[in-house]
Amino acid sequence: MAKISITSAAAQQIQHALDERGHGLGLRVSVKPSGCSGYSYVLDFADEAANDDAVFEAHGATVFVAPEALEMLDGSEVDFVSEGLNRFFRFNNPNVKDQCGCGESFTV
Repeated sequence: MAKISITSAAAQQIQHALDERGHGLGLRVSVKPSGCSGYSYVLDFADEAANDDAVFEAHGATVFVAPEALEMLDGSEVDFVSEGLNRFFRFNNPNVKDQCGCGESFTV
């Protein structure tokens, strides 16, 4: 069974974004072919769960993953970090073999 963990910082940011938006169930994470290394992460709000979504919950937040992305994301940790003026979700993904220099795309 696949596993994705959510840090408390990521959970707080997911809840904050949903509160500001006023509705939604959680964060939807998928991947798409993109960039110079092969794939990039795609983030969106999940307003409803698809029947085949994998659902992960921690610290009061929920992450939904479509089955076609699950193998690439298995074992990943979803984190939220602040670096200087930048704040963003970071994926600590053990399946990544290489990534582009700007960090926008990865290879599995």
